[in-house]
This record gives sequence, C-alpha cells and structure tokens, in this order.
Amino acid sequence: MKIHHIAIICSDYGISKKFYTETLGLSIIREVYREERQSYKLDLAIGDHYVIELFSFPEPPERLSHPEACGLRHLAFSVDNVHEKRKELVEKGLSCEEIRNDEFTGKEFFFTQDPDRLPLEFYAG
Repeated sequence: MKIHHIAIICSDYGISKKFYTETLGLSIIREVYREERQSYKLDLAIGDHYVIELFSFPEPPERLSHPEACGLRHLAFSVDNVHEKRKELVEKGLSCEEIRNDEFTGKEFFFTQDPDRLPLEFYAG
C-alpha cells in the first residue's frame, strides 16, 4: 500500500536528533527512552506523515562502506525546489554534492549525508 516508516540507528543520538529536527526540519511525534535496551526511540514526521524512527543503541557497528554497502543505499526526500533546499543546507554547514539531472525523468536532485554518513538525496518533487 505504502511505506510506513524508515528506521535509522545512529551512533550519537544527540547529534542525529539535532540534525533530523533542526537541520532537516522534521517534527517530533514522540520520544521514548527504553531503559532495558539503553536505547532512545524518536518518531519523526514530515508534515503530518510519520516517516522515520531514529534509534540509539550502545556501540552499534559502523556502516561497512559508502555508499555501496548491502542494505539501504540512501534515503530520498521530495522537495519543491532543489536549488533552495541545497542552498539552505549549505548555509547550515552541510557539504552537498552539485545538483544533477536524473537521466530518466529529467528532474533535478543532489546528495548530502547525515551525521553517520547515511546518504540523503533531495529530489525535485
């Protein structure tokens, strides 16, 4: 029917929480600390749409390679204006690739990454 949510495990919860909420502007739905797992779970939304569960766990292993490791290759966000979004993220201190064109759709996009080097794509919606 549709994707319900995407789960991300971060290495530094405070840094990732700030990145996803302040830098990317996702809103917090709920934040829970699970003592028995020594783990935070932060539910995030874009507008009214629940999209990301951000987890912390003690000593999670690092991503094996970048970006071609097995598993999730990147997370893509649809934006109204790729140029404005790139400018906004660069002004917030992120290193962003140059804007490219999708050879199949002709739409513009660019990549950056989260604090754990998870590739993030911003794609013309």
